Amino acid sequence: MNSKDNYLDSNNKLFNNDDSNILEQIIRHRRDVRGNRFLPTSIKPEHLEKILHAALHAPSVGFSQPWEFVLIENKETKQHVAQSFQQENEKAKETFLNTKDDKQKALYQSLKLEGIHESPLNLAVFYNPKNGPVLGQTSMPDMGRFSVVCAIQNMWLMARSLNIGIGWVSILDPDKVKSLINAPEDRELIAYLCIGYVDKFHDKPELETLEWEQRRSAQQVVFTEKY
Repeated sequence: MNSKDNYLDSNNKLFNNDDSNILEQIIRHRRDVRGNRFLPTSIKPEHLEKILHAALHAPSVGFSQPWEFVLIENKETKQHVAQSFQQENEKAKETFLNTKDDKQKALYQSLKLEGIHESPLNLAVFYNPKNGPVLGQTSMPDMGRFSVVCAIQNMWLMARSLNIGIGWVSILDPDKVKSLINAPEDRELIAYLCIGYVDKFHDKPELETLEWEQRRSAQQVVFTEKY
């Protein structure tokens, strides 16, 4: 192996077809996990470290790295967050129960939409905006928030590779969550995640199996040059 090969090996990591196939499988089998699937087993420290490490290596606009993470295991805190979910879910029910689709009404009432108590670890993910201008964000101010979402996706994929489930709870009052964990005023809650080992992963996303929505094909969403 010559010096050029050494350089490529250490500074320009290349992957093979098997690596690509494994990543494809991880992406295809990522799932949004609910409380009826979580096990009470605590997450191994080395697994949690890998998940957080994946987040810290996400792409970010202007290398701003505008993410912050709060690990939550306290039962009382979880209880208060769950109460916020219940209150917001009652409001959400009105939207779906007013639909003319009786099947959708019944389905919504049967869905398990969170795993706040059941998952051993909850994780609140925040956007910490910069005080000054950020390279690449001056024309599209939401790029900072999108960067945080990239970190969340990194965690989700790493967790799945470790056979750990993640569920994203979005039916919450973000201000109540901020208050519960004493988040600074300028922080913005982007995600509240439930994390833990599971008894099984569904073969397909649960909402796809239940026909809540149909998966869209590439032909429906990919366009050439113009719409």
